[in-house]
Amino acid sequence: MFKQYLLSDVMLLIIAISGCAPQRTDPPWPTPRPLGRNFTAYQVPDRPSRNPWDEPSIAEPTGVVTLPQALAYALLHNPELAVHAWEIRISEAKELQASLLSNPEIDIEVEEIGGRGGRKGFKAAETTLQLSQLIELGNKRSRRMRIASLQNQLVGWDYEAKRLDVFTQVANAFVDVLAAQRQLELTEEQVRFSEDVLSTVAQRVEAGKDSPVEKSKAQVVLSTVRIEQKQAHQDLESARKRLAASWGSKSIGFEQVVGQFDKVVPVPTENQLLDLLTPNPEIARWAVEMEQRHAELALEKSKAISDPSVRGGIQRFNETDDTSFVFGFSIPLPIFDRNQGDVLSAKYNIAKAQEQRRAVELAVYTAVINTYQALSRAYTEVTDLKNEVLPGAQDAFEAITEGYRQGKFNYLNVLDTQQWLFEAKRKYLKSLAAYHKNRIEMERLIGQEINAITEIPKP
Repeated sequence: MFKQYLLSDVMLLIIAISGCAPQRTDPPWPTPRPLGRNFTAYQVPDRPSRNPWDEPSIAEPTGVVTLPQALAYALLHNPELAVHAWEIRISEAKELQASLLSNPEIDIEVEEIGGRGGRKGFKAAETTLQLSQLIELGNKRSRRMRIASLQNQLVGWDYEAKRLDVFTQVANAFVDVLAAQRQLELTEEQVRFSEDVLSTVAQRVEAGKDSPVEKSKAQVVLSTVRIEQKQAHQDLESARKRLAASWGSKSIGFEQVVGQFDKVVPVPTENQLLDLLTPNPEIARWAVEMEQRHAELALEKSKAISDPSVRGGIQRFNETDDTSFVFGFSIPLPIFDRNQGDVLSAKYNIAKAQEQRRAVELAVYTAVINTYQALSRAYTEVTDLKNEVLPGAQDAFEAITEGYRQGKFNYLNVLDTQQWLFEAKRKYLKSLAAYHKNRIEMERLIGQEINAITEIPKP
């Protein structure tokens, strides 16, 4: 009979407590920024791999790779983005933990045993079995759940920021490969020109029209550009490795990349770009961050309210073969500790967060200003070099080279125009790379492509 009473009471109390558990809902995730939104990112499985040392197998891209292909592949396989994706699962698990009630405690106490005479052994024993439960007041549990939910949203913003970072990293690595390919082509072109010039100089030396010293100069120039050609090969290999590493690969499976390296578009105005900063994840997350700091303050204030514990159970008297019920209640007295320190700390955290928010906004604003200046400068250099400098340098080189064959100019004139032409071409490639990299950075800051901005002023 005693066991039946006990089991019945315990089950009723557990059922009552478990019925108060809240239903968990999915948090509102931030809408992905337009930049790269059409690409599928890494999907986190419900459970991790059984063997934590297993590395995921990656099918390497082969042949010719375009920028959309590189971006799509990297967003699926980039290990840094996968880390942030797992942070989402971790945050979800913590939110689940925050919603749980504290466990009830069971207590068994036996008195009046081991005496003498009539109380020898367990004859006069009194057995008490109690079940106790902490009751949280001041909405502490709901406040913890709110904080966990907001933290979950912050993790979502951090994931979105990392997605844009990976997008930018891959695009920059792709531009590096494109630029390295073009640089190699340029050095190979320079080698061919130097070989042709050396052949022409050799013919003029044999004909007695030039000094052998001129042939030695031409050979030195050819040897120099061949060294540059070898360096260009090494630079291209390094750039290819960095691109492959962006999707977590330690080897190179593709042959080359293709893209519109020479294409540039006008730069929007500075005000147009600054107006698009609000959706930036680094800024947008702070609305949730401030809400979480205030929720933490509310939780700390609620901790000043003492939480009572209730007890209930059954007491068994062996001597009289009787059973009775036992009830109890306890609550801490908030005389000394009313959580004053943690409340004050939470207030300071709010003030600190306000300054952090201002600092982040200023940093992003400054980044836009600096990137805008660099982007505008690179765009101007590209257009001027393409439309004015390169055509003039090419015409001058062709005219001087032909005039040298006819004996109108000396080799020094040919050497000067050749260096001028290829220096202009190298500067053009460098300006193109700077334009694309600053454009990529600007698009990360505003979260969308520059092409999507309407009414871009014409140069």
